[in-house]
Amino acid sequence: MSTTLLIILIAVVVVLALFGYGAYATKKAANVKKSSKIKVLDKKNFKLATRKGLMLVDFWASWCNPCKMMIPVLNDIAEDKKNQVAVGKVNVEYQKQLASQYQIRNIPTLILFQDGKEVARMVGFKTKRAIMKQVKEVAS
Repeated sequence: MSTTLLIILIAVVVVLALFGYGAYATKKAANVKKSSKIKVLDKKNFKLATRKGLMLVDFWASWCNPCKMMIPVLNDIAEDKKNQVAVGKVNVEYQKQLASQYQIRNIPTLILFQDGKEVARMVGFKTKRAIMKQVKEVAS
């Protein structure tokens, strides 16, 4: 009986530690400054920004922890000179019309546009590697 209690206690401690690390990582991500190469999009400039070439658009909200964790990943993609993709962000709290138009149900949602048309969609936190794999598939 005491062995079972010990195992349960260890499991609880591990779960709490994981939640604590997640909160720490989110708080740390919230302090990351956004890249100046990421274009802030709204209903006025969205069509023009996505009209030509390849653009990755992040639909996000300020209260969304996974969205905050995406900041360094998107910064890295935007700053990488080898990438052939531009990066834009749409705050769904202020751009509800765009969020509705593109049927954003969960955030973060990343949509890849090529010459104004949606060609790929990713939902949830994604690594740079996963995003760039999708970009390369579309660009090929």
